Amino acid sequence: MNKRIILAVVAAFFVLAAGFALAQTADENLKKGDDFYAQHKDAEALEAYLAAVQADPNSYEAAWKACRSMIDNGDLADVNAKGGEEKQKKFYKDSETYGRKAVALNPNDTWGHFYLSAALGKYALLLGKKEQIAISREIKAEIEKAIQIDPNNDLAYHALGRWHRRVAEIGGATRFFGSILFGSIPKGTFEEAAAALKKATELKPDFVEHHLELARTYMEMDKYKEAADEFQKAIDLPATTSKDPDYKKEAADEIVKAKRKAK
Repeated sequence: MNKRIILAVVAAFFVLAAGFALAQTADENLKKGDDFYAQHKDAEALEAYLAAVQADPNSYEAAWKACRSMIDNGDLADVNAKGGEEKQKKFYKDSETYGRKAVALNPNDTWGHFYLSAALGKYALLLGKKEQIAISREIKAEIEKAIQIDPNNDLAYHALGRWHRRVAEIGGATRFFGSILFGSIPKGTFEEAAAALKKATELKPDFVEHHLELARTYMEMDKYKEAADEFQKAIDLPATTSKDPDYKKEAADEIVKAKRKAK
């Protein structure tokens, strides 16, 4: 066999072997990340997902899971500690980067769009009113895209409900003067918020935060008995995420007011 051909075959073999090893490493790190995520070990999960992204920059799954994990770690950051607020802000900003990467890699899957919307929503909370209003339209568009792709995405319905409630909380006078200062403000209603959150509870009835946020929406609507029922469900359900113990405590605190007003 021609020496040049032999060298080409050997080179091709090493390229294929390297590619296989790279993919294998990415898959192994994704598996590690998933195991840590299931154990509510958020810092370790993030480390594994970032390793998967590094091993295979074209892995869509690694990108959206890194985005999700960045959000989780940002949520759990101690903002009262020295540098805590900046640390949280960086987690949320980096989560947006990985969310956009995921959507670019695969625009036809629900999770990239959903976690990009979540990343934008978390980061928006740290911005001024004008920036929040500007980014709110993109947040809603990404949520709706996630639902369009997968109508059974309960987390996307949850996000849609919270979006509507947040916008509905902007009162008439505030909306009028805010529009003068910042431009057109999107519209949303508590009824739309409740409908979306109720859909989320129907799709995943064992998810604590769905019931907590639906209860809070009912409180805004003066539906105190319904709110108390949803707070109680949040309290009674077993914890399935690292943030659920905090959500359950919040529900236990807030149900007192709901029950008092329901009388």
